[in-house]
Amino acid sequence: MSVLALLIVAALLALSFAALNFFSVKKMEEGSPRMQQIAAAIRVGAGAFISYEYKVLAIVIVIVAIVLSVLLSWHAGAALLLGAVMSACAGFVGMKIATYANVRVSNEANKTRDIGKTLKVAFKGGSVMGLCVGGFALLGLFLVYLIFGIGLKQLGEGQLTSVTNFLGISFLPFANTLSGYALGCSIVAMFNRIGGGIYTKAADMGADLVGKTEAHIPEDDPRNPATIADNVGDNVGDVAGLGSDLLESYIGSIVSAVTLAFHLCIASNGKMEAALLEKLYLFPLIVVSGGLIACCLGIAFLLFKKVGKNPHAELNGATWFSAALTLVFTAAAAFFMFKDTDTSAANFALGWASPMIGAALGIICGILIGIIAEHYTSADYKPTQKLAEASVEGSALTITQGLGLGMKSCMTPCIVLGLAIILAYYISGMYGVAMAAIGMLSFVTVTVSVDTYGPISDNAGGIAEMSGLDEDVRKITDTLDSVGNTTAAIGKGFAIGSGALAALALMISFLYSYNDPSTDLILNIIDPLTLAGAVIGGALPFLFSGMLIDAVAKAARKMVAEVRRQFAERPGILDGTEEPDYKTCISISSKGAIGEMKVPALMAILVPVVAGFVFGPEFVGGLLIGSTVAAIMLAIFTGNSGGAWDNAKKYIETGAIEGHGKGSPAHDAAVVGDTVGDPLKDTVGPCLDIFIKIMSTISLVTVAVFYKYNLFSIFIDLLK
Repeated sequence: MSVLALLIVAALLALSFAALNFFSVKKMEEGSPRMQQIAAAIRVGAGAFISYEYKVLAIVIVIVAIVLSVLLSWHAGAALLLGAVMSACAGFVGMKIATYANVRVSNEANKTRDIGKTLKVAFKGGSVMGLCVGGFALLGLFLVYLIFGIGLKQLGEGQLTSVTNFLGISFLPFANTLSGYALGCSIVAMFNRIGGGIYTKAADMGADLVGKTEAHIPEDDPRNPATIADNVGDNVGDVAGLGSDLLESYIGSIVSAVTLAFHLCIASNGKMEAALLEKLYLFPLIVVSGGLIACCLGIAFLLFKKVGKNPHAELNGATWFSAALTLVFTAAAAFFMFKDTDTSAANFALGWASPMIGAALGIICGILIGIIAEHYTSADYKPTQKLAEASVEGSALTITQGLGLGMKSCMTPCIVLGLAIILAYYISGMYGVAMAAIGMLSFVTVTVSVDTYGPISDNAGGIAEMSGLDEDVRKITDTLDSVGNTTAAIGKGFAIGSGALAALALMISFLYSYNDPSTDLILNIIDPLTLAGAVIGGALPFLFSGMLIDAVAKAARKMVAEVRRQFAERPGILDGTEEPDYKTCISISSKGAIGEMKVPALMAILVPVVAGFVFGPEFVGGLLIGSTVAAIMLAIFTGNSGGAWDNAKKYIETGAIEGHGKGSPAHDAAVVGDTVGDPLKDTVGPCLDIFIKIMSTISLVTVAVFYKYNLFSIFIDLLK
């Protein structure tokens, strides 16, 4: 109970701090009537989209919950609903504060002309999203442990005894319930990321392709009919989508460790004592609780100190401060929990220090992947600078070099990830690999806060441009936005790295769920079923990515046609004598996103289940391996290519390449590169880590069903 007390204290502390920052930002002045009018239009557009999306999402969630309740147990269905509510709440609150904070950031920059003070307002708004991610995730986890684990006695005596339902399907009650909670978070994250990603990139591409490259008007110019839709998209895609995404990653990593602990205990054939098992499934809760408290301190550290003129250094300082505190807390927790415990049954090579080292490897791995992402995407380094220089030669070379940059950027993060997996495994077994995923996301609250600050700053720049504020204000918001692009690339590195580690741990639990625990746990990759599954699984992320890019392109094509129509039929728009029709563009993005998001989102849920019922668990095991490996490469490639194209464009806009500033042919080429990169970095890349985790989670939840009932085994039995 003391662990659950720590969990709820951390959750309530984070949510209270979020509420404090929410109302603190809301109290600030919005600026001129024009600024207030633009901010209100963005707020209404974002609210309308998220409300409609949640209606569609609610139908899917209820259907999946009912199916899960019938096939397995009502506990899993109820936990799924709880996970969905927690994830949806985090996304909604984060989106709401972003639509309040954007105009206040513009006004602060206009009033003070101080980048440090403006940074604080943007970060305070972003911190609400970060704190809600940590707070709602752990609040839901607390309720699962309290209601199902203690109240319904799924933990304690009999916790390792499988339950058999009326269909004859056996499963571990608490592990199944916890997986249901994770699945609820995953489904909301998938819809938010896909829907928001299609919305924002359709609007962004439409605004850029016509406004910048054809009409040669500045970014976020009020004469561009798509500019309000573009700013709405930042809030629904890069804020609500991001928050749900990382909440899902956070919960997925915790569930992977807890579920694995139960299966490792069963596989030990009585060698693991009940006391050690209890510590193994409670230790992740202690680590994330301590991490959340550390993040609250890290956020407060930045908000209450005097901030300098280097926003990148300030944001990094808050992140590393939180990470260091988390690591110290994890070490102390590992010492006090495991120092007098025989950990040999858990394969801890270094005793009590093993799980702490696993978590530390995750933190180090995440930081290194972030540094690598920064190297390839920041305009402070050679790769992006060379990409900007390639724009002088035209858009073809810009795109070619950007693709090459993204492909080359995959190797080093994968080496880092591979080394982390090997070291974590040999020091603390598969539980250590799961702890590495938790370590990587243990300070997710501050990571999300830093990430969300980016789209808030981007929106602030748009409002400044549309309100006619002077160039100095736009310089401040552009500087903050440029740093936000780099921090977003770093955050995506953390998300895909943790996704790979969590998917691996979930994969082991998946194998334990249907194999005899007394035998060696082996998935034979040269078995025809497994190999076929791996080949098809490797193609799935490409199919998924292609569907997303097609969805963005369809919506963007309609947006381009609408902006061109308005410019042609109403020439007064470009000379400033006539107001553009913003509402039609918002409607195009909304309809495009809602219409196109359903198939790719449902694909991630249905493919492993259908494959399982047709071919059985060995095929699904191969499917998970193939899709995870391919998705890791694609996510890194798309995220880094897109981030580099975006910052190469901004590098040219600063005048860094002499004779090739805004409006030049080189800038036009860079805008084309940025437009190509938009759906890659903000739609495809962020959705892939959810894709592999939702496939792993749904496979783990349903494997007990399709192991017992699948067409392939029936066919083999008939042949015999």
